[in-house]
Amino acid sequence: MTHIAPFRALRPAPGFSEQVASPPYDVLNSEEARQAASGNPYSFLHVTKSEIDLPADVHPYSALVYEKARDTLKAMEQKGVLVRENKPCYYIYRLVMKKRSQTGLVCLSSVNDYNQGLVKKHEFTRPEKENDRINHIRTTGAQTGNVFLAYENVTEMDTLVSGWVSSHDPAYDFTAADAVRHTIWVVDDADVIESITGIFSSKVPCTYIADGHHRAASAAKVREALGDAAPPGADYFLTTLFPAGQLEIMDYNRVVKDLNGLSTEDFISALQDDFMITLSVEAVKPAQLHEFGMYLAGQWYILTARDGTWTEDPIGILDVSILSHNLLDKILDIRDQRTDKRIDFVGGIRGLAELEKRVDSGEMAVAFSLYPVSIRQLFDIADSGNVMPPKSTWFEPKLRDGLLTHLIKD
Repeated sequence: MTHIAPFRALRPAPGFSEQVASPPYDVLNSEEARQAASGNPYSFLHVTKSEIDLPADVHPYSALVYEKARDTLKAMEQKGVLVRENKPCYYIYRLVMKKRSQTGLVCLSSVNDYNQGLVKKHEFTRPEKENDRINHIRTTGAQTGNVFLAYENVTEMDTLVSGWVSSHDPAYDFTAADAVRHTIWVVDDADVIESITGIFSSKVPCTYIADGHHRAASAAKVREALGDAAPPGADYFLTTLFPAGQLEIMDYNRVVKDLNGLSTEDFISALQDDFMITLSVEAVKPAQLHEFGMYLAGQWYILTARDGTWTEDPIGILDVSILSHNLLDKILDIRDQRTDKRIDFVGGIRGLAELEKRVDSGEMAVAFSLYPVSIRQLFDIADSGNVMPPKSTWFEPKLRDGLLTHLIKD
């Protein structure tokens, strides 16, 4: 069963939540983070993307970057921008985007559960991104990035959350620049805390990583590296748990730098073995499984996978698998999407116009839009012990960094 714990969050003082809260560190590059934090000295991007406060030629994985993050975090606490909870609490976090609401529990999840497979994964991780967060955690002494977990709905938990929210005022309630509303309640009643812990230890056999594989893996590796010297807080990692019925997965699209030496004509010809190809006069957002959009040389196409390009197992039937096996690997020679520098990934929230922009600029040669994976598919794959190709799922809305931070030295 699932082991969770309350914690003493480091969180914004009253009046600072909207200034502090920032997009997750891994959805912005350094230049985008620099622009987003411009004019706001309290943006948590100064902690999670601290290279923005150093000269542009400093490598984002330099030791100077992690030391700057540590110093900035400490300064924000010393200035009273961030304050410590006086006792361990749970937190309820509601996000509302375009009238769709999801409400989760912010807590600590067990590293031991993660290592034993009770926190189930569906993706491999990229080594350089793991190392980045390992160095960030070890230098700052803090888990600043929240791991987004899902679990099968439990009626008792739904009722408890609904009751608390309806009878207590939130600690934070604001709408961010992207029109997503963020509301957080502090659960500080000892009996309710005990009830929540008991529900998960008796009713929730496992949880599933929806977003944050690198953050979870990094926390586990920090705990392992610290060994007997690990403080108690390192036995856990910062998570928000959402009931699966409230979640929606968006598409996660691909852009590729070149056509592996092929001309446009030869590339399209090579596709015809495994895909039916139709010209489109508008940007293609796939309407069903096994349908793909392709943007190439200023033109959109609909690609429909031919029979025989997929298998009926949980991995083989995924559109990301069909694209990987029959196009990215077979034609473009991209065999490891985790490490190949020729491919990049674009979350569906950025829209199809972002795919066009990346290709039209000359940065990329071709873009592919995909039909989104379902939450049931994610659970089935994780339960089978398999993993999807990298960057198969994109969840929205995103949790904001900086609202609740876990200091592992507690």
